[in-house]
Amino acid sequence: MEKTKYKTLVDKNSPKEDTFYNALVAFITGGIMGMIGQGLIDLYSFYLSISTKEATVCMLITLIFISCLLTCFGFFDKWVNFCKCGLIIPITGFAHATMSAALEYRKEGLVTGIGANMLKLSGAVIIFGVVSAWTFSILRSIVGCI
Repeated sequence: MEKTKYKTLVDKNSPKEDTFYNALVAFITGGIMGMIGQGLIDLYSFYLSISTKEATVCMLITLIFISCLLTCFGFFDKWVNFCKCGLIIPITGFAHATMSAALEYRKEGLVTGIGANMLKLSGAVIIFGVVSAWTFSILRSIVGCI
């Protein structure tokens, strides 16, 4: 079969993604995640009588805990398939990536399984986040001196 005929056949039978729908769902679910986060901040700062800065830390811990728990029960993957980047981009996606890798390698033991493989995906995010933060801080200090 010729390459052009094969490509035409594959394009014809490949499922088409609705980009507008996916973006709309991600936008709405990301907004809902923001509302939940702000609601938790308000809840913690009001009921615990703590500052907004401290309540933000409590909110992050709560969202990380809930996403790890839902990953363990198998619900988070189903929600991510529907919500797309609305759940992957926030801190919940980072916690999900770490927890799912830990669950995948738990049979290999604590050290060689969980310890060695837990940060496989999220470790790259940490490294590139630190490197890019360092690079932009150097650029900012150079531009600030000019």
